[in-house]
Amino acid sequence: MTEWREYLTSDTLICSGQLCASGTRVLVTNILDSLAEGATRDQILRSYPSLRPEHIDAALAYAAELAHEESLLPLVEA
Repeated sequence: MTEWREYLTSDTLICSGQLCASGTRVLVTNILDSLAEGATRDQILRSYPSLRPEHIDAALAYAAELAHEESLLPLVEA
């Protein structure tokens, strides 16, 4: 699995500290939203020319890690 920390960064001076693809202002949430909406990797890379394929892999690895953490701390049912 891709080590997402190599390709994603958070800097308070860039996008108010939200997690972005390193070297860009592309938010990880935008990458994940695009994938969830059915966009292909090529479509995402065309939409965000500053992205590299590694950034998409890193965004997915980040989301997978969050999902694993959620399984350790399950959502509380209302």
